[in-house]
Amino acid sequence: MCSVAKSFACMISQCNDITGVILVGGKSRRMGQDKAFLLIEGLPVIERIIRTMQGCFKDLLLVGDRPERFESYGLPVVPDLYPGSSLGGLYTGLQHAGTDRIFVTSCDIPFSNPELIRFICTDTNPYDAVIPATEGGLEPLFALYHKSCLPAMQTALEAGNFRITAVLQQLQIKTIAPEQLRQLDADGRALLNINTPDEYAACKELKP
Repeated sequence: MCSVAKSFACMISQCNDITGVILVGGKSRRMGQDKAFLLIEGLPVIERIIRTMQGCFKDLLLVGDRPERFESYGLPVVPDLYPGSSLGGLYTGLQHAGTDRIFVTSCDIPFSNPELIRFICTDTNPYDAVIPATEGGLEPLFALYHKSCLPAMQTALEAGNFRITAVLQQLQIKTIAPEQLRQLDADGRALLNINTPDEYAACKELKP
């Protein structure tokens, strides 16, 4: 395994066979405006995430409706096969990826940490998924997934069960413990997400 202290050269080589997937299909109901285009430190959140992901993965894929919103970024956008849920977006990303594994992030995590991403993407066998475990629980929308997850996801979606947590119970998961996260994310910003105006205001107050 590539430890936290080892060079990025080892980590980057592990990411060549992984597709980066950004979920952009959320309705932003609580925010009242499209979260992907909120400005943080002068840049839209989606652009911050794309820049980070491009530094980690050769191939990127956006999953969500209304692809015209993202034409200027020159990346492929595929519509959700099961619209209306994060699980549907995750399933769609796995289905369309040209690699066996994907790293997925939602479009409301503005401080994505490339070091943490690369660490999550190492030493995955024989796991179906690698997911950070924060003090508040698992963060399944900043995680690594294998196509071996697809049957369980499809069964849940076809049954009308759109909860990611229900599917995770059926998978073999490796978790990144909170103490490991703190080594890679000293300022605690990497997994912050913005769902409400108050959370957005708090993120804008954080120092670069």
